[in-house]
Amino acid sequence: METLDSHFYNWFGVLFFTVLYGVILLFMPFYKKMDRKPAGTYLAFVIAFAIEMHGIPFSMYVISWIIGKNLPEGVLWGHTLFDTIGYWGMYINIACGAAGIFLIMNGWYSIYKKYWSKETGTGTLVETGIYKYIRHPQYAGLLLLSLGMMVEWVTLPLLILYPVMVFMYVRLAKKEEQDMIEEFGTDYQNYMSRTKMFIPQLV
Repeated sequence: METLDSHFYNWFGVLFFTVLYGVILLFMPFYKKMDRKPAGTYLAFVIAFAIEMHGIPFSMYVISWIIGKNLPEGVLWGHTLFDTIGYWGMYINIACGAAGIFLIMNGWYSIYKKYWSKETGTGTLVETGIYKYIRHPQYAGLLLLSLGMMVEWVTLPLLILYPVMVFMYVRLAKKEEQDMIEEFGTDYQNYMSRTKMFIPQLV
């Protein structure tokens, strides 16, 4: 117990991981006010992850207070999956993080070069690169990144925030697609018919 909990009260670690995961937002599209709430939810998720992993086991304190007794190691406060999958949680987090960052950076580069750089005053429908396989690689990457964090360090706030974040980014993606239909018409509708939203061949 003492060995597993030795990383708590490491406030430098809290700041480091908040900045490390939070900087991803710099590579997300922000061209409308409606983008801010999903981004704020993601940032809250990151802060909760960093605080619970390196600051204080907030979930343990809250749940213990509610039920009136101390929680055993690994019940909704960090090491929840450790007895089941061991260090695979960390490996899954690394894999999800690498894949998520790839999707985010690839999507950002494609959009920055082909859509945001409007030399002629109009946008260009991007259908190449990662956009050939999914319509929202940056949002998919962010959700994948967050999923990896949760697998490694399952806590009550993350379990609450993750489905909220999924809902908000799906809704945001659908709103943005309405804008794309207004801008590109049937070209974008045809693109939607042959390209999935978040997961190739599935969703």
